[in-house]
Amino acid sequence: MRDEILDEAYQRLHRTGPEYKGWLSNHGPMAVEALVRHGHGARVHRWLDDYLRRLDDLPRGLRPIDDWRAALGDPKRAGDWLTHFDRELRERSWREVLGTWWPRLLPGIAAGATHGVIRVGHAVRVLRADGVSPERLAELGQALGYWAARWQPVPGAGALIGRSGVADALARLPRINEQTGGIRDRLGRLSAVPEWPAAAAGLRPPATPAEAERTLTELMHQAGLDYLRFAHGEPVMLVHAVTAPTAVLRTLPALDPALWAPSVAAAWSATAAVTSVYAPPTPAAPPLVTRRPEAGADGPAEVFARAARHGDAHVVKLADAVLEAHAGTGDARVLAAAGYAGQLI
Repeated sequence: MRDEILDEAYQRLHRTGPEYKGWLSNHGPMAVEALVRHGHGARVHRWLDDYLRRLDDLPRGLRPIDDWRAALGDPKRAGDWLTHFDRELRERSWREVLGTWWPRLLPGIAAGATHGVIRVGHAVRVLRADGVSPERLAELGQALGYWAARWQPVPGAGALIGRSGVADALARLPRINEQTGGIRDRLGRLSAVPEWPAAAAGLRPPATPAEAERTLTELMHQAGLDYLRFAHGEPVMLVHAVTAPTAVLRTLPALDPALWAPSVAAAWSATAAVTSVYAPPTPAAPPLVTRRPEAGADGPAEVFARAARHGDAHVVKLADAVLEAHAGTGDARVLAAAGYAGQLI
């Protein structure tokens, strides 16, 4: 029944485009996957009845993707990219397609405010955990196509050469002076921040695949804790500082281990950039949700159930991510981030 609900939801969503109103990301596939994953499939179709009203139709392709490098980051080619990956996933295994395109897309991890990689992470989790179906392959194709169409690098991102652990590296992140406008405008201001190049490279690179996995786990965990300190500045966009590295972590097992270290570097660049352009310079006092005596009493299942009842896609996706951070670290404090997001959004 769970698999049927998700595949039916994908069928409904795949008639819509990856964006609506010109630039807003379609969160439907990510949210419904999380709802089904955590046992709330009964909510999915009613949730979609409301959500689908805001979405645009699936864009049509114009011509084949012949020169993929030239077409990267061109949102006008979104329909072409969707068609391209639909064809690739019909002709080759999904792991082969992912292995080919992941290193090509990874340098543009900021695509769609990181929603490209986040949507891929949800799609890969389904394929790995629940197996292949036509609808799940189509979802991976649409996720990869969206990432390609909105491909966008983080300014100054590259190889990691630092010595700092995750918590210290996050604490050293600078802020842009003018925190206004959309993410593309904000990212463009990073190059003018003198401290940014050192901060962008300041995380200690993982030496082994196992260390890469530990670093990503710590990154999503620490970013979740930072959400409790900084989300008052921008509660929606700072969700992606948590969900982007979570998506990369979910994808690692499907990739060649040689890709794990560059994947960590890209995930770090995404979290660092989102933090630097959206987080206020001064943390807030601990939010009410962490100061109530009963705040830590709820287990992961109730934390997600509250997010599902709230219904906002960002709250649902953050709850999904912090449950994973809790499972990886055992730190129950991070679960409060979901409730805080529910208060703020």
